[in-house]
Amino acid sequence: MDKIILIGAGGHARASIDVIEQAGQYRIAGLIEKDESTTENTIGYPVIGVDDDLETLRQKYTYALVTVGQIKTPTTRINLFNILKSIGYLLPIIISPNAYVSKHVEIGEGTIIMHGAIVNAEARIGNNSIINNQSLVEHDANVGAHCHIATGAIVNGEVKVGECSFIGSGAVIKQGVTIGNNCVIGAGCVIKKDVNDYQMVK
Repeated sequence: MDKIILIGAGGHARASIDVIEQAGQYRIAGLIEKDESTTENTIGYPVIGVDDDLETLRQKYTYALVTVGQIKTPTTRINLFNILKSIGYLLPIIISPNAYVSKHVEIGEGTIIMHGAIVNAEARIGNNSIINNQSLVEHDANVGAHCHIATGAIVNGEVKVGECSFIGSGAVIKQGVTIGNNCVIGAGCVIKKDVNDYQMVK
């Protein structure tokens, strides 16, 4: 089984570890933190380096996943994704065995589909995105790169979510609506009209 390193050792990393363990495609070698202030194990896995070690670690490891969470801004996830790509890491798609993902979908590299999520036919999800527990991405929806569809959110059919946007827990996006790039949709919001780029809806 190939080894994978996880970039980030916080709460999202712990949730991602559970998905990776259940999926059984990769063996977690350890986690990477941003600096040496965090050296504790994360639910049994050691911190094996910091961001500055990534180039050296590439000599030993081929696969990596960004496991830093995303709520207010995707900047950290984007930067880490780009660093990993530039060094030559492969960023696999991780899908929980407890999710339902249609065989008729497109999913970008470095994206994780978490427990209980549903991704239906002809949906498209970009690189480095989080489709979190119990969320729904319906048929023909298009979720851009570096997005986070949070727990229990519903992205209905033919919805377009622009790059770098966050859809909060329990939010509902009406069928056919377009959410722009770099938007934040708060938890529990019901969105019935298009939202322009760089907008925050609470």
